[in-house]
Amino acid sequence: MTVTRLQSRTLFSRKVTVSGIASLGALALVASCGSAPEDSESGAETTASSDFKPCMVSDAGGFDDKSFNQLSFEGLTEASDALGVEPITVESASPTDYNPNISNLIDQGCSLILTVGFDLADATKAAAEANSDIDFAIIDDASIDLPNVKPLTYDAAQSAFLVGYAAASYSETGVVGTFGGAQLPTVTIFMDGFADGVAYFNESKGEDVRVIGWDVAAQNGSFTGGFEANAVAKNTAQALIDQNADVVFPVGGPIYQSAAQAIRDSSRPVALIGADADVFESDPSVGDLVLTSAMKGLKESVDEVVTTSGSDEFDNSPYVGTLENEGVGIAPFHDFESRVDPALQDELDEIEAGIIDGSITVESPSSPS
Repeated sequence: MTVTRLQSRTLFSRKVTVSGIASLGALALVASCGSAPEDSESGAETTASSDFKPCMVSDAGGFDDKSFNQLSFEGLTEASDALGVEPITVESASPTDYNPNISNLIDQGCSLILTVGFDLADATKAAAEANSDIDFAIIDDASIDLPNVKPLTYDAAQSAFLVGYAAASYSETGVVGTFGGAQLPTVTIFMDGFADGVAYFNESKGEDVRVIGWDVAAQNGSFTGGFEANAVAKNTAQALIDQNADVVFPVGGPIYQSAAQAIRDSSRPVALIGADADVFESDPSVGDLVLTSAMKGLKESVDEVVTTSGSDEFDNSPYVGTLENEGVGIAPFHDFESRVDPALQDELDEIEAGIIDGSITVESPSSPS
């Protein structure tokens, strides 16, 4: 087993125009397994064969969710640009679009099809079984064991542990809150890490910062029932604020937008924590509220898969993003830099090193194995 260290890249470094088709319907400490593309010592640009077609299907969130789908989309477009090929992308308006959208991409002669999200697992497996000559990769799902399918998963508990510690350090009320879209492993892994990071802060500092919205031991808490930015999400965030939370961590794509609205309407000094993306960068409209974010290296890992497939080096070894391989991480404090404890960054660096060397154990029932 080899540890893959993804190359660091600047989020949203450039915009790429993508040709595509219209939609038919509109993170326990683990190492990354799998082979990475070789870095070019000469700096020569990697190229793919002229008939290589990388393709991607979004889940129902769409590519403009400023989070999960958008980062995956950017990884595809950046890698395609570097390879000198044109990607094909298709958005899904609902789960009923998954099968026909993948079929459409197969009909267009796609060489690699990336499916964004565990929700597409059944459709991906069926398509991969029927098309063994096509490379597939699926994000946030490791249930498919086929030679032409590469799973990309992320131990988000590690990054969420860091933001939980930061939230506890920042809180003045002694109450921080989290809530999720749906109670699924890809959501609760963040909530577990967040709560455990708060607990670690309390243990280290002799404090008693309280987490509301999620009970790690009982594995239950506050959920909106979906991933839409709507009144339910806003009310769920408001309920945490009403219980004196001055840091709120929404986990579930666009639901953070509803949390931001609740914070603004409350006229209280409540900080927002982002998930998946560095939300300060991905959505400047809420940047002034964002303390930090628990990030997944979606763009980088997708870039890697496209590059290896385009170079005829595709393999199905599972990829797990961790702090060690930079597949997950904590975003900068941006506008909050002057408002956090001056010692906080050094403490986070020390904790991160401890998680990487195993002296600090971060465990979640939802962590990839």
